[in-house]
Amino acid sequence: MSRLQVEHLYKVFGRQPEEAVRRLEEGADRDELRDDGVTAAVIDASFEVREGEVFVVMGLSGSGKSTLLRTLNGLLPPTAGRVLFDGQDLTALDSGELRRVRSHGISMVFQHFALFPHRSVLENAAYGLCVQGVPRAERERRATEALELTGLGGWEKSWPDELSGGMQQRVGLARALATEAPVLLMDEAFSALDPLIRREMQQQLLDLQKTLHKTIVFITHDPHEAVRLGDRIAVMRDGRIVQNGTVEELLLHPADSYVASFMEDVDRGRALADVSARTSDSKEPADA
Repeated sequence: MSRLQVEHLYKVFGRQPEEAVRRLEEGADRDELRDDGVTAAVIDASFEVREGEVFVVMGLSGSGKSTLLRTLNGLLPPTAGRVLFDGQDLTALDSGELRRVRSHGISMVFQHFALFPHRSVLENAAYGLCVQGVPRAERERRATEALELTGLGGWEKSWPDELSGGMQQRVGLARALATEAPVLLMDEAFSALDPLIRREMQQQLLDLQKTLHKTIVFITHDPHEAVRLGDRIAVMRDGRIVQNGTVEELLLHPADSYVASFMEDVDRGRALADVSARTSDSKEPADA
């Protein structure tokens, strides 16, 4: 079952964006539009994200991956195309309906933590529930449970500036989990962390996923992170998705030299072993 479906999505910045989409459909390239002061950030993107999977979008800076992510919950309205969440066309919703989707259905974890310095760790973790209008006792209970899940039990009364970078990112993750939204969007959520802490956060996300089975769209520029976390990976270049497939497919059958160069430093044996172990773990409850 698909949680998210993206159909022929375009996002264009600049004058006459609809005209720019028409030109792209007729074969114009990104550089031609740039010469006219128009930026085609996302070009004809189509894919689905299945329930319970980690779908990674990978690309270099400027490839359009973060812009694409922001169209999935309506933070950026697409210029053309559709985004469907559980079959509902988000591009047809008004601003109030979109806010409800972001509040209850699709949570987001940002790269730079986005914590409120004047709120305690518990209050930060409960913020999404506050927006939803959840009563105080209930939101504090759910936020406390989310902090426990992310390894921050006992830190509820602390302030963000008392936490390390990794701990602050855990608060951001706890805030997203507390809303109990089925979909998480993670925009380079670990890229600001030191390498060791980053790897710890990756492992924590994998451990949480074994229990929570969220549908996750994860943005990264790091192929090692992509193959470690992703069930499937979409590679973007210049606004377009140039390959969408499993870790095995990208490693063993890259679509072109760009994808091959992206994956060339990845340890294939280790990456495929990690995929095999993750797949085995995901089947354990069903086999029990």
